[in-house]
Amino acid sequence: MLWTFALGLWGLSRQDSVWRDEAATWQVAQRSTAEIWHMLGNVDVVHGGYYLLMHAVFECFGPSTTTLRLPSVLAMGVAAACVALIGHRLAGIWVGLAAGMALGLLPAVQFYLQEGRPYALVAACAGISTLLLVTLLQGCGRTVHWVAYGGTVLASGLLNWLVLLILPAHLATLVWTRAGRRIRNRWAITSAAATVCVLPLILFSRGQSAQVSWIPPLTWHMMIGPAVLLTIGGVGALLDRPRTGRLSVAVVGLPLLAVPTLGLIGLSLIQPLFLDRYILFSLLGLALLIGTVIGSAVQAARPRLPRASKWLLPVVIVVAMVALLPQSLAKRSPESRVDDVLAIASDVRRMNEPGSAVLFIPSARRDTKSVTPSAFSGLRDIALAESPQKSGTLKGVEANPSDIRAAMLTQRRILLVTDAPQVAKPVAAQRDKVKTSVLKKYFRAVSNEQVRGRRVTTYERLTSTD
Repeated sequence: MLWTFALGLWGLSRQDSVWRDEAATWQVAQRSTAEIWHMLGNVDVVHGGYYLLMHAVFECFGPSTTTLRLPSVLAMGVAAACVALIGHRLAGIWVGLAAGMALGLLPAVQFYLQEGRPYALVAACAGISTLLLVTLLQGCGRTVHWVAYGGTVLASGLLNWLVLLILPAHLATLVWTRAGRRIRNRWAITSAAATVCVLPLILFSRGQSAQVSWIPPLTWHMMIGPAVLLTIGGVGALLDRPRTGRLSVAVVGLPLLAVPTLGLIGLSLIQPLFLDRYILFSLLGLALLIGTVIGSAVQAARPRLPRASKWLLPVVIVVAMVALLPQSLAKRSPESRVDDVLAIASDVRRMNEPGSAVLFIPSARRDTKSVTPSAFSGLRDIALAESPQKSGTLKGVEANPSDIRAAMLTQRRILLVTDAPQVAKPVAAQRDKVKTSVLKKYFRAVSNEQVRGRRVTTYERLTSTD
């Protein structure tokens, strides 16, 4: 756990950069509870539990990059501790240590370990629920453990309901170990109760499915990464020599890795949903199986090299750290994300002049204003008809195209905040086409600043001499 904390605190601020997904957390967490509830009725209800949690965190500690990301660091540390405990209980101390330390080194974990989004918290809940399941299968559990198991599954489902893919993984473990009827029945009742409690969220979020319409359909090259991870996990499972009826690392880790991955692939054949962050928790299973590989190597070396075998894990960790160092540094840089909401705010503040107006293309780029409103002080948002808070949205409601055009033609100077060309998508919305057309016909660009995926351009009205 301390090892994972250290990896998470290393470069936590990413040079004070915040990208668009984290900006959504930042701006929503600063709204009142009533405003958050209003927004969830229109958008992002799937993350509602996380937003309310971060609202409480921001209320207590104030908004900052540390406050935004520290819950993820702490949560992934808890997940690593759970992995270590599971490995220790099932295969000994070396497997537990190796598995727990391997989790924090996985590239995807290093990415979301420092992300102001709910995926690390979901992984922590998955780790706790899996540890509780192992406790129950070992015959050490009581009613309180079943209550804790159901509560943890429920909490994780409220953070992101796709984590319920862990339930068929746990079912596979129960079947593989030939768990008794009493345990199977109690598991079925507990998991069903948790699922029923999450079901309203699932059904309501289906009405907001347009939010994930940008996710591309599955392609063969998208399967390369999962195939590699499943292969590594399969090797670890074979080294553990799993047997039906025996609780082991492979019996717990392989379903935890494979079932959510294959389940999300199956769901994506119906509706494209395949993003690695949705099943980040499955990497807990991969870490357990990697721990088995290292633990098997230590056990194999112990008879011949009893002293040297104790150094095998530290050596492997050092080698892995060195090999992954370029990637680790890259993930802690602002360039690791598609854009930086905060970086462009300083340019807006510098280019701001009395009487200027501001436009956003697309309207989602208004997140810069929502996160750093002081930078836009005095700038009139001429396209905005209703603020994000009042409209219960993330980007506000803009006026109709004709009104935007009329408002633009009354301005002498306009600042345009948009995406850098490298990451910009073609203008699609009619409002944005009108903005682009009016700027091109009646204004000229006099200055342009671009930084970390965002761009701000100053336009001045053409004169008769122009």
